[in-house]
Amino acid sequence: MKHIALILLLLASPLWAVEPHEMLDDPILEARAQALDDELRCVRCRSESIAFSQADWAADARVLVRELLTEGKSDQEVLDFFVARYGEFVLMRPPAKGGNLVLWLSAPALLLVGLGISVAYLRQRRQPPPAPEALSPEDAKRLRELTKD
Repeated sequence: MKHIALILLLLASPLWAVEPHEMLDDPILEARAQALDDELRCVRCRSESIAFSQADWAADARVLVRELLTEGKSDQEVLDFFVARYGEFVLMRPPAKGGNLVLWLSAPALLLVGLGISVAYLRQRRQPPPAPEALSPEDAKRLRELTKD
């Protein structure tokens, strides 16, 4: 049973990008650092936080986060430090202001447009088909001639 647990632990270890030598001795500071790692985007990977990225830049960023925290910086000061260097792109959740506001509002706007199109389609589909027009006497005579054969 112990061997299975050890194997599972070894298999799961690549999921944690934070290396043991990067971790702080103070559990409170380490918890803050890990929370900040989840808030910062890897500029190399672009879709991963530095907490899960294996890129060299992310490893350096994790070390820098821990250095700034040990210097006494607040969480916001650490985030501001990275934003000053790399722009708001480095934040996993950039603030909803300025140019980012367009990105924040585009998803709900597209959802509303899609719902509007769906409702219009379903209303149009629910209407009964128009009744066929009556044939004129000439058309009725022609139809009878065509169907005699």
